[in-house]
Amino acid sequence: MSNNNIKEIEDLIKIISKFPGLGPKSAKRIVLKLINNREELIKPLANTLAKIYKNVVRCKICGNLKLTESDCACSKNNYDQICVVENIADMWVIQNTGIYKGNYHILGGTLPSLESQKNDGVLISTLIDRVKKNNVKEVILATSATIEGQTTAHYIQDSLKNTQVKLSKLAQGLPVGGEIEYLDDGTLFSAFKNRGPVVSD
Repeated sequence: MSNNNIKEIEDLIKIISKFPGLGPKSAKRIVLKLINNREELIKPLANTLAKIYKNVVRCKICGNLKLTESDCACSKNNYDQICVVENIADMWVIQNTGIYKGNYHILGGTLPSLESQKNDGVLISTLIDRVKKNNVKEVILATSATIEGQTTAHYIQDSLKNTQVKLSKLAQGLPVGGEIEYLDDGTLFSAFKNRGPVVSD
């Protein structure tokens, strides 16, 4: 083998090949690039990863990333809108469009994909608490137009039916089966601007 069966290299290739969009071949090229640039890439990468591992965690209330020793922005009660997304990548895409300036709630997945897990990986109960405890006027359901995303949105809708909060969802321009993370800015802008109320069954 090209890596001379060095276990450390093989382990790194296996880890990197788990990244989205990367396979074993791409992982090998990345590892080779790292090895050939030890001082420029490996050292600062290792230091940065160690800092992130130690200092950055997921907020247990809103699902966003925060520093370990700091309070999350969601602890402040100065919002009246919450945009619900499946993951942090979705939030970043929406932020980049500039169409929405309110607060977010990152679920961390969808219900069907986590049914077999015992832990409560999807942060729905904390969303309900945020709506009930704060002066939230609107919850925007920005889950993907996949079966899992729509199932999760329906569950959230059902969970909030006894509250006075306005529920809306992204509108035209959001293709069936589409995932928020991969939409272009124009499509996402249209979906937000034309969002409509959630209709109860």
